[in-house]
Parts: sequence; C-alpha cells; structure tokens
Amino acid sequence: MPAEADELRQELRDLFERHARGDVRDKDFRRLLAEKSVALSRVVASARFSPGEAILAEHHLEHSHFKLNQSLLDEPEQAVASFFASEHRLIRVRSTLLPSRPVSCDDADHTAVDELAYTNMRQAVVRKEIRWGEIAVGCMITLMALLMGRTLAVTGPLLVVLGVAGILHGLLLPTRWIEIVPRGAETDPPFLIHGIRRKGARKILAIIRGAITTENSEVQ
Repeated sequence: MPAEADELRQELRDLFERHARGDVRDKDFRRLLAEKSVALSRVVASARFSPGEAILAEHHLEHSHFKLNQSLLDEPEQAVASFFASEHRLIRVRSTLLPSRPVSCDDADHTAVDELAYTNMRQAVVRKEIRWGEIAVGCMITLMALLMGRTLAVTGPLLVVLGVAGILHGLLLPTRWIEIVPRGAETDPPFLIHGIRRKGARKILAIIRGAITTENSEVQ
C-alpha cells in the first residue's frame, strides 16, 4: 500500500509539471487530476481495511474555501472528502487542496483519515435544511429589480425571474445530508455525508442501514 500511494503521488507531481509546461490540456488535466486523486484516497483508505475486506461503495465530494483576505482572482482552496464503505466499516478521508500543488493525502494537505464501524452506529438519518442564503439572495435581486423600475426596463424582468427562481430553488430543493448517529460517544467532527442525490451516497446509505438493521436484529 505505501509503495502504491507513493507511486500515485509521483504521478500527480508529474501531471502538475506537464500541465505547467503546457503538455497537458486543461480538460485532460482536470480529468486526470480527479481520477488520480480519487485513486490515491482509495489507497489511503484501503490501508485501514482488514485482509480480504473490500470497498462496496464510495462517494466523493468537494467544496471551495474562500478566505476573506484572498484575492477574488485567486482560485480558492478545495475541501474534499471521500467516503468508502466496506462490509464492516465506513472510512472517511478529508483533505485541503491548493490549486498550486498536487494532491498528496498526507500531512502536507492536512489529510485526516477516520473510520466508524457499523457496530458503533445507532442510525443513519437524512437531514435537510432550507437554503436560507439562496433565498436571501433571490429576495435581494427581486427587490432591486422592482425598486429600479423603468431604469432596468430590459434587464429588470429577467432579474425578477432570476430572483424568484432562486427563492423557489431554496425552498423546494433544500440542502440534504446523511448524519451518522453513533452509539455512545460522539465523533468529532461528526460523520456527515453531503451530496446524497448521487449514486455513491445512496448506496452507502443503503449499506449502513442494512448493517444497522442486521446488528439490531442480532442484539434482540
């Protein structure tokens, strides 16, 4: 496993260098970067498995971290998380990615690997929250368009439609995530799985719920 991880890290460094020289197109660079980054996180997670334990489902997501002291022209940091479900446990790999350096899945990009066995899970709950920020922005756009009136004779109606669409989207499509409720002590940070409309997240949820049901049946 360590040798395979080191090999992937070297491939990622080579990829960055080739892209900097212009030998790799942006489209191919992004695709290869995603593929090799996921492969590296998979290897790192697999190191936690027992012999013969296999990955049954996996789910990957990312979101930007924009800092207040950062220029708007700079690319923001990317906080990424990968979840790997086996027949016995759920493993989470979290990293902070910088646009200027390759993924390494180690201390250099603040990678943290933690796990939670199904036997230590009490339930998996789907939570949801209305997108209040999106609704607020939609209200501001709509109000601005209405207040400007004839000044925005052409773009005004379009802004109203955009604002109302944002409000409806925030109301009708709330943010949803899976919260893993452990038995006993709480995990820090808690196991939260976002992007649950994706196939990988749905499969992980089914595996967890099946394992919890089996565990509860055996206890009874």
